[in-house]
Formats: sequence, C-alpha cells, structure tokens
Amino acid sequence: MAHLSKLNHTTDTLISIKADAVSVGIFEDGSLTARGKTINTLLNGQISLAHKRGDIKGKHSETTIFYSENCPVIVIGLGKADEFETECIRKVGGTLVKKAIIKKYAHVACENFGGMSSAPFGRALAEGLVLGSYQFNDYLTKKKDELFELDKVTVSGGSRVGIDKGSIVASGVCFARNLGNHPGNVTTPTRLAHEAKKIGRRGKMKVSVFDREKFTEIGMGALAGVAAGTDEPPKFILMEYWGTKKSVKPKVLVGKGLTFDSGGISIKPAAKMDEMKFDMCGSAVVLGCMQVIATLKPKINVVAAISSTENLSGAKAYKPGDILTAYNGKTIEVLNTDAEGRLILADALSYVSKHYDPAFIFDFATLTGAVLVALGHIATGIMGTNEKLIEKVKKSSAKTGEKVWEFPLWKEYCEQVESKIADVKNIGAPMQAGTIAGGAFLKEFVGEDIPWVHFDIAGTAWGEKEKSYGPKAGATGNVIRLVLDVMGV
Repeated sequence: MAHLSKLNHTTDTLISIKADAVSVGIFEDGSLTARGKTINTLLNGQISLAHKRGDIKGKHSETTIFYSENCPVIVIGLGKADEFETECIRKVGGTLVKKAIIKKYAHVACENFGGMSSAPFGRALAEGLVLGSYQFNDYLTKKKDELFELDKVTVSGGSRVGIDKGSIVASGVCFARNLGNHPGNVTTPTRLAHEAKKIGRRGKMKVSVFDREKFTEIGMGALAGVAAGTDEPPKFILMEYWGTKKSVKPKVLVGKGLTFDSGGISIKPAAKMDEMKFDMCGSAVVLGCMQVIATLKPKINVVAAISSTENLSGAKAYKPGDILTAYNGKTIEVLNTDAEGRLILADALSYVSKHYDPAFIFDFATLTGAVLVALGHIATGIMGTNEKLIEKVKKSSAKTGEKVWEFPLWKEYCEQVESKIADVKNIGAPMQAGTIAGGAFLKEFVGEDIPWVHFDIAGTAWGEKEKSYGPKAGATGNVIRLVLDVMGV
C-alpha cells in the first residue's frame, strides 16, 4: 500500500535540487514557464527544438525524456494553454509519478506545471502526485525484490498551502483504497471499527461501536437480519466530530460497510464473487473523509455512521419472505437477500435522522449493479430530496473531476417499493429502474425535511479504466474529494 505520504515544497530553482530526475511542462503552442525555460537553456534548447520539429506536440500528458549532464528531464505535455484547468494538472501529476516509478527514479523534482500558483492548482497537483503514486503490493511476496516505490517529490514553486492540503486529502483517498483492496478476511467489521477508533483518537472525535447485541436491542432489525447468517461480529459505528459550536447542525455521512457479500440465500453467481470484498467501499468513503477531517480539523461539525457486516447464507441467515423492522419502526418485506445494502443503510439513516439534526445527509453505497449498466465505470449515480444540495454536489463534481449523474425520484418510482404486506419491500419493479428503486427505498428512512443525497458508487468504487492518477486496479476512493469540497474542507 505504497504511496507518497508527503510532498516537499521549495522556492529553489529546479537545477539546484539534487534529484534523480526533474520535470517541466510544455503547452501545445510550445510555451514554457520561467522554470521550464531555465531547464530548456540547460539542455541547449533541445525542448524548443524538438517542439519546432514536431517531435514534441505538447499534447496533454505526452511525455518525453531528455538527458543532461546532471539528470534526466521529463517533459510533459500540458495541452492547450487556455484549457488548462485543475483536472489537467491533476492528470499531469499522476503522469509524472507513474513515469518515475517505471523508470525507477526515487526522487523527482518538478515545477508547478503551467506556472499556476493558486491554492486550487497546488491542491490539484498534489492530489495527482500522491494519488498517482499509489500501489497496493501488500501480498506480492514473490515479487518483492522487483517492486519499486517512489520515495520523494519536490515541487518548485506554486502554492505551499494548496500542496500541503492536497497531500492530506489524497492520503485520505489512498487510505480508503487500502481498506477496499484488502480481502474480506482482513477488512472485517471489527477492522473498520478499529480504524474508526484510531481516526477518532487523532481527531478528538467521539467514537461509539455497537455490537450485535446492542444494535439488535435498540431496534436495528434490518441490520440484525442481514447479519444473522454470519459469525463474523457485525458493527454499527458512530463517529462525532465537533469542530465548532454544537448549535451548528452537523453534516452527516453514512456508509455501507458490507465487508463481503455472497448474496445470502439469494446467492450470487460464482464468477466475480471475489469482487464483493469491495462491497464495503461506501464505508471506506466515510472513513477516508474522516481521516482527512482528523488531520485538517476544519471548523465544521460532522457525524459519520457505518453499518457493517457480512452477508452469508448460514443456518441462521435471513430469508426471502421475511419481514424485518427497521430502527424507525417501518416494516420491510424481504424479496431478495442480495438487496441487503439498502437494509443495513435503512437503520443507519433512521438512527442519524432521529438522534441528530443534520444540515444534510449523504449516504454512500455500492448499491446496485443497475447503475453500472446505466453509467458504466465513468460516473456515480446520485439522487436525493433537495435540489440545492444536489447542485452543490454537481459543482464540486466539476471541480474534482469525479463525475456524477442525477436520477429522478419521482412518485411513480417510490410507489414501486411499496409492499402489499409490509410498509416497503426491498426491491422495485422487476427488471426496471433498479438504481432508482434502491434510492426510493432509502428515502423511506430519511427524516422528513432533511436534505439528503444518495451516492450509488457501484460503478466507480472499483473497476474503472486506469487514469493517470488512478490505481491500476482495485478500489479507487472515488467521491471522497468531492464530498470534502461540498463540506468546505
């Protein structure tokens, strides 16, 4: 689980930094920053000459290596100057560190690409560098000698504040990736509770963990029902961060922590069932956000809740046809035990709605395969009850490069989760609008008049096509940066 934990920042010139390689950028029109021009002079004008001859196009993330007497120079294309945005510099940062890892450069020094010195550009560069450096090598014992980890990146120029903040945020994303990538016999509900307590101690948060007996006793019948088939101890985890006056309404984050999902009695096909270790990525989003909050200590109030269990088909497992009673008293007809994520979230949403007065609630879940059919691995499906809040999510999405797409929660869809023998059923109309049905079900457990947005991350939590600052495979940590931006962190 190697990644850069911190970036060095300096105002020193690139040529004065002792590194294994240095890097500068070039736009499509051939323009260079002041730092880039200095390196070009050091190379006797080779960069400009290569561009003039067409050997370098300056296309976004194109890389060319030159060799000076001092060290290699990695020249990265920045695209068109008038289209150079934060997502561009994020991708450039990822491109650089991945090239450094391939070439086995332990220490790389780079400019603040494009000469952008504002905090948002510094933050984006840091995110690209740290996220792009991420590798998950924990179990590769045979190839240990072949592995190479980037040790250090020094950024010359740019915003120190932005770079420091971006490093912290990206480290939180990498932490979430690690949780998701470990197998289900390592990342258990107990492990999630342990990590929450560690974060809590560092961030001076109140952390409460309810075991099976406790959450069953207080009326979390949906979580208790899903957890009935596993001997692995389930947990309901609460984290409270009070960074300002308690009279200020907390922002509430709720995560699905299904650490392994066999589908229960409605068992999944064997093919790709191994990927169901990722069914806890909603909880990883929440813990990744709280990890960042524990470090930055923003002046906001945040409450986090995670329902965590396995979904197995043991002798005591819940069954299709069972009726469960959620924490808010609503009854649920179970028609498919593989629609379990919405059940454990129902209790968490009910609990935070009752015991806090949320400014808003976000919930995160690898909820439906249907969202993958609709949006692929490109975008997260969202839906909710408050248009202003959804617009904030969309604006943050544009800033962080984490795409979202809104689904409607019309009355007709909500009627499809009504049951004839209970208050609601845990699936909608057969073969129709499965992602929306999941959201419509969850809506039943959110307190009235509480702004709420549901994030279905089943398509984006893992499996996306590799991008320059994304992992080669496995958990992505998607939407953590988006959520922190919405919260003003």
